[in-house]
Amino acid sequence: MEARSIARYIRMSPHKVRRTLQLIDGLPLKEAQALLDVMPHRAARVIRRVIDSAAANAENNHGMDRDDLWVARAAVDAGPTIKRWRFASGGRVGMIRKRISHISVVLSDEEQ
Repeated sequence: MEARSIARYIRMSPHKVRRTLQLIDGLPLKEAQALLDVMPHRAARVIRRVIDSAAANAENNHGMDRDDLWVARAAVDAGPTIKRWRFASGGRVGMIRKRISHISVVLSDEEQ
């Protein structure tokens, strides 16, 4: 059985979130949580919240045991990009893209 959790509209680049998610994909829940706690990346805090939410969903909605859970899938998708302008010399303008992420985590009680 699977339990999922999704965090949407996170103001963080999907590229930077993806490098952290790749490290925990396929790990047991306890090991993934311990790894995220010691990571220096800003994305690790957000991913930890999403994993904790998925674990709570597994426990409360599906009656699964928290000790048996594995990270089945961890993915990030790009959300809408906020566009801002930075003025440059010579009357030019450069566009700044502020990226947004949608983070989804699926926990399973079967080993991957």
